[in-house]
Amino acid sequence: MNVLQTATVRAPLITPRASPPGRIRRTVRRTGLTLVATFAAVGILAVYEFFFGTPGVGHFRSAGGRDSYLAAYDRAMSTLPPPTDIHDVITRFGTVRAYEWTSPHTADTLPVVLVPGRSSGVPMWSENLPGFLPHRHVIAFDALGDVGLSVQGTPLTSVGDQAVWIDEALRQLGAGKAHIVGHSFGGASAVAYAKRFPDNVRSLTLLEPVLTFAYPPARMLFWASMSSLPGLPDGWRNTALGKIGGVDDYDPDDPIARMISEGTRHYAAALPTPSPLDDDELSTLRMPTYVAIAERDSIAGGEKAVARARRLADMDVAVFPDTTHSLPMQAKDRLSVELPAFWRQAEQG
Repeated sequence: MNVLQTATVRAPLITPRASPPGRIRRTVRRTGLTLVATFAAVGILAVYEFFFGTPGVGHFRSAGGRDSYLAAYDRAMSTLPPPTDIHDVITRFGTVRAYEWTSPHTADTLPVVLVPGRSSGVPMWSENLPGFLPHRHVIAFDALGDVGLSVQGTPLTSVGDQAVWIDEALRQLGAGKAHIVGHSFGGASAVAYAKRFPDNVRSLTLLEPVLTFAYPPARMLFWASMSSLPGLPDGWRNTALGKIGGVDDYDPDDPIARMISEGTRHYAAALPTPSPLDDDELSTLRMPTYVAIAERDSIAGGEKAVARARRLADMDVAVFPDTTHSLPMQAKDRLSVELPAFWRQAEQG
């Protein structure tokens, strides 16, 4: 017999006494301060883990979480044009999942290499690929140390390590000189690659690049770090992801949004933290560079990022109206016209 199911405890009937108004106000104030302190502590922990966690190997927190993410990833990938080739490329830091799109018309073009933002992977380019594929051979990969189908095997101890695995992957894919495109944290990775291997970069495209030209606003740092905190309730996580993307109508059932949400919930990323470029580093980037900064809720740093980017030797820098950090998706029509023209011009220079 289950005692917990059968035992009944009768509490004595006590008529509560009304608390004095002053005591109620003090209780409410103490409760409010406790909640504020709790949120602050959670935020500080999240920021620390997001930006300054001990270098390690990115991994799924559970087998069930991995299965849940893979289902969302497959659904998100189904929204992309079918790739012509899929590769699992071995590098010293792990195995990189890469996708290629080619056609008889684009087979001999210099490739465009797409470097994804944090927790986004290859599916984040679903809105942009239709505008790029008629013009270019395209290569895209899931980042090592981050969620996706790439599998990290060795810690990335510096941003320079990210440049190395990108180089090793592209060499094995036979990419040669290429046009490098990065969004968000992928922008910082693209810059790291361009700094270390400038002879392999025909042009550089940075779409809302994080921690590249300036620091993000503190509130955006908070939301970015909160989104990856394990155990966060779905409602809070969706709110954080919506704030990062700068969208008021965040749809958690959208295939890309669902994939990102599952990734932040179930994957413990292990990535080095980039730092904004100093003057000497800016001077080393001499390849043609296209920089797009969002008008609202820019995580790239807004006007400060624009001012720093304009110090590059060969640059095309613009603030995109009516966009947020989700700029690649929001400005897909403009990018599908301007970027192929930029790549052609870069090859003529």
